[in-house]
Amino acid sequence: MTNFDFAHGRALTRRQFLQRAGFSIGSMALGGLMARDAFGATKSPLAVKHPMMPTRAKRIIYLHMSGAPPSLDLFDYKPKLNELNMQPCPESLIAGQKFAFIKGTPKLLGSPHKFAQHGKSGGWFSNLVPNMAGLADEICMVKSMWTDQFNHSPAELFLFTGAQRAGNASMGSWVTYGLGSENQDLPGFVVLLSGGTDPTGGKSLWGSGFLPSVYQGVQCRTSGAPILYSENPAGMDRESRRRSLDKLRELNEVEAKLYGDPETLTRIEQYELAYRMQVTVPDVFDISKEPESIRAMYGAKPGEGSFANNCLLARRLVEKGVRFVQLFDWGWDMHGTAASNDLVTGLPMKCKEVDQASAALIADLKQRGMLEDTLVVWGGEFGRTPMNEARNGSTFLGRDHHPKCFTLWMAGGGVKPGVVHGATDEFGYNIVQDKVTVRDFQATVLHLMGLDPYRFSYPYLGLNQRLIGPTDEGQVVKALLA
Repeated sequence: MTNFDFAHGRALTRRQFLQRAGFSIGSMALGGLMARDAFGATKSPLAVKHPMMPTRAKRIIYLHMSGAPPSLDLFDYKPKLNELNMQPCPESLIAGQKFAFIKGTPKLLGSPHKFAQHGKSGGWFSNLVPNMAGLADEICMVKSMWTDQFNHSPAELFLFTGAQRAGNASMGSWVTYGLGSENQDLPGFVVLLSGGTDPTGGKSLWGSGFLPSVYQGVQCRTSGAPILYSENPAGMDRESRRRSLDKLRELNEVEAKLYGDPETLTRIEQYELAYRMQVTVPDVFDISKEPESIRAMYGAKPGEGSFANNCLLARRLVEKGVRFVQLFDWGWDMHGTAASNDLVTGLPMKCKEVDQASAALIADLKQRGMLEDTLVVWGGEFGRTPMNEARNGSTFLGRDHHPKCFTLWMAGGGVKPGVVHGATDEFGYNIVQDKVTVRDFQATVLHLMGLDPYRFSYPYLGLNQRLIGPTDEGQVVKALLA
């Protein structure tokens, strides 16, 4: 092969490569399984690696509500805001501030939903999340999250990749790169979607960026075939597939020796993993094998692409050794421009879709003895304003984007249970106690997984790239640690 030929081959996109080689994307997924036999599990990039420091958490399930749920209507009770409902917003709050959609002087908006305290911790929960309220003494509620991004896509990218633009490695990829996977027949990082579409930040939220692509998230479906095009085409049986992959591996090995491109080895691993996944994935994704009592606990029904099904699948996946399972549920952008996204009609519908299953996941992990070493996170990408948006004179109730404060909760995996961390002012507009930035949160998650957020890096473009960015502004929030 001439240098020109090699350069041309390197320029091909992955899809072009597969098309010209006569293989589908599912074929690539098929091939990775053989690498374990050819190279041995200990040589696989996904082989288990020791954490950098002692840790309790071994795996993560991250439940992301794409669109940013309104904390003021779920977890952050503000009596003063209710008292001043529909009064003009004080100028002191909005002077010099920019909003995504609010114009002029908006009106304060109290929550139309009822709140009550729960558990020994006395945490506040609205009537929209009764099942989560039952977790008051199991979870760590962080009410003082802060970000500097107020549009969905950059905010989600910043949260999951450490940069507001596409191209960096996602949190799941970092964790899988650092720790590997406990099951060489399944991806180390699996992504499940609900809500009808991708999250606003797109597939970059589970991309590997500058890390080897073997660490990127594998998106699976919860109805129909879990992975598209993974079945053998007509006329090809498993033995034929095995023979073709063996030959393809030999060609890739030759290229790897000639040019030393790490992506060639990644390609081999992906082909092999996919081959093994033909057998393992359908079994793991068959929730009909779960007892009816467990499916009922989640509200899961076989054949549906629901959040409830995804929560049950997340438990099944981590039980099988998957390191990082990311659930994205789209539809939480409650601007109040129509009944589908207002606080009175739209928000209760979304809460009903996720409340039972979110709580069931915690209870199920706990009854199996898995919660103590599984970190679960629930939250969005930023907060919502304490003012009614009223875009173009809309009569529906809704809240605009607000980066200055929002709430998320964590459970298990070395997190202190029954804790309410941080506080906002009487309007829920600014943080007044124990601010936690996105960088702090990222550093804390890595620390919980036994990865030193300051030393854990990957060399790229002359820098030691890190999830927490180039500076040490992100600090581990020790008050959250058990």
